[in-house]
Amino acid sequence: MRWYVGSQNYRVETIGAADDRIDPDGAAVLSFAQAQTKARELYVLRKREQAGLPPRSGPFTVKSCIDEYLAWMDANRKSAADARYRANALILPVLGEKDCSRLATSDIQKWLDQITLAAPRARTKKGEKQKFRTTNGDIDAKRRRRSTANRTLTVLKAALNRAWRAGKIAADDAWRRVEPFAEADAARARYLTIEEAKRLINSSDQDFRLLVQAALVTGARYGEIAALNAGDFNPDSETLHVRNSKSGRGRHIVLAGEGTRFFAALTAGREPTAPMVKKSSGDRWLQSHQARPMAAACKRARIKPAASFHCLRHTYASHAIMNGAPLLVVAKNLGHTDTRMVEKHYGHLAPSFIADAIRETAPRFGIKGVKKLTSIRTTG
Repeated sequence: MRWYVGSQNYRVETIGAADDRIDPDGAAVLSFAQAQTKARELYVLRKREQAGLPPRSGPFTVKSCIDEYLAWMDANRKSAADARYRANALILPVLGEKDCSRLATSDIQKWLDQITLAAPRARTKKGEKQKFRTTNGDIDAKRRRRSTANRTLTVLKAALNRAWRAGKIAADDAWRRVEPFAEADAARARYLTIEEAKRLINSSDQDFRLLVQAALVTGARYGEIAALNAGDFNPDSETLHVRNSKSGRGRHIVLAGEGTRFFAALTAGREPTAPMVKKSSGDRWLQSHQARPMAAACKRARIKPAASFHCLRHTYASHAIMNGAPLLVVAKNLGHTDTRMVEKHYGHLAPSFIADAIRETAPRFGIKGVKKLTSIRTTG
């Protein structure tokens, strides 16, 4: 069999022996008609392989598209676990068997609307029937469901776009027409006051306290801090080397005086390969190990509602911006490629021309703060 592969090139593949030596059996020895049939079958198979499609005949489904995308995520990103969870829980049960080439805008829009109407999933033990949380249907609950839908739509679009760029899907207009819900991802980043942060440090267990302090002086994520070694601190440049971040790229965090002194004391006389922060047992902090110590520290520090460990990252960024740090500088230290995420979560905290102008020029009426409103008297 010979077939054209492009650029004036052909490929040749032997598919069997001719029947001029022995009677054809349809497998090893072929008649001319059998050879034609097998050549056609192999040609379709080779063309599918060339296009990156599954070797068996059949449509290129959303499931195949998602599987290929997750395989790429596993090799290139650290956020594959979240994408896999969203795909298995929310995408594949509804759209998994859909042919990508026949996927319509209405299919995706209907699926997206269904997510917003469904009850939020609750943590469920493996093997048990999925549990769901009840909501009171308030505005914030609706916003959270729409935010979940938007994040899941991002995963679906990323998988479809990757397949489309590889030539496995002919057109991308079906999902390009679907827009995420507006105002669903409104910034709600909570941060601690300086006083709350100090109380949290003092209320933390001794080994956990180092973890909290490291987060407050760097803005690094929990996983990034847990993976640090003593040799990742450079006292000469006053930086901390995060070798593998959420995006898969490393970065150097620039430290201020307090951070430099903290890490200098923490790494003094230690082997470069030793864990930067560790438990009292000597083991590293691993995934989710921070949740219970954080909850206990918040309870002792009287921080209500209790803050998550990720709140410490928001605390670092919020206070840096309120103190006048440029958005781009904070973004680079946090590991963002540009200022979009920082503007979204912290932009309202930054000193701005508009805020300064209003506070300088707004009319003054001599109104003083009201201690208590006792009654309202009306006359007819």
